[in-house]
Amino acid sequence: MRQLRDLQIPLYQTQKIRLWRALQQLQELACKVTSSASVTIADTIPVNHEDGVLKGHGTSELDGEVVATLCGIVERVNKLVYVRALRARYKPEVGDVIVGRVTEVAPKRWRLEINFSQDAVLMLSSMNLPDGIQRQRTAVDELTMPSIFEENDVVCAEVHGFQHDGSLHLQARSQKYGKLERGQLLMVPPYLVKRRKQHFLSLVNRHKWYFHYLEKISIDLILGCNGFIWVGEHVEARDNMVEDQETKPEQQNSKLSGISMRLEEQERTYTPLETRQSICRIANAVRVLSSLGLGLNVEVIMETVELSISLNLDINEMLGAEFCVQTAEREVERRSLLSKKKG
Repeated sequence: MRQLRDLQIPLYQTQKIRLWRALQQLQELACKVTSSASVTIADTIPVNHEDGVLKGHGTSELDGEVVATLCGIVERVNKLVYVRALRARYKPEVGDVIVGRVTEVAPKRWRLEINFSQDAVLMLSSMNLPDGIQRQRTAVDELTMPSIFEENDVVCAEVHGFQHDGSLHLQARSQKYGKLERGQLLMVPPYLVKRRKQHFLSLVNRHKWYFHYLEKISIDLILGCNGFIWVGEHVEARDNMVEDQETKPEQQNSKLSGISMRLEEQERTYTPLETRQSICRIANAVRVLSSLGLGLNVEVIMETVELSISLNLDINEMLGAEFCVQTAEREVERRSLLSKKKG
């Protein structure tokens, strides 16, 4: 199978057999659920020629049979049959939550790498300023742009739309968007991240393994539709108007308030060791699932983390061959149980 050939982890012969068997079972289960099949180049696509099938992208006719001309998933829309490529670049849609890296600070805009055919544009007018006041942007705001985002900063934003010149424009008009710090940026194939209602996930006491392992740890997980995934320390998004009212000091306590604010800033710049270990463990779970070509969602990621904890594995041991095979076998069990419940 393609996932087995692309896997960069060295495997013993028995591990190869176990992994091949698990991936084969996963493909069979997927075909039962979606009635779609994965194909490689020159594979025959079964069709009903009596219906006047239309050959779409990724297909061709050879000796009276419809064959695939690229690797991907067979899709059918009425009489049209085509192959959706798995290794293609990200195709943006309006409203997509994406994570990107700043490549340039240009006049009145930032350019971001988002795994698209060209860099996306985030206009200064399309984001909230640090003061939170809704107003027209001035020349002073443009001069302070590098203090908001600078090159190589990781930023979360939303796809706003395409312009006439073909450029992709982003927006960050909510408190949940903006600069991401104290975490890891992971890059996976975009097809592994399905579009969902919720792409911002705060892992705060929502999984049972927190109660015996990470009782006081909170992590933010952002699944970007473009295949960029952020795992970092949890940050509370607050309304600026509420924050201004709460922190507005009285005249006689202004000095004391300033000192306490400086102390809070020092505390916020430090990420505890336990939190960093949790970030690395979750990030390694994403890496393992991505190497196996498995779809990414919070349930699968956290079950992989819990599996590593139940096996008493160190964080670095999660990237070993045996845990990779065990993850695939665990996914087979999970999907088999789901199919039995639905049946």
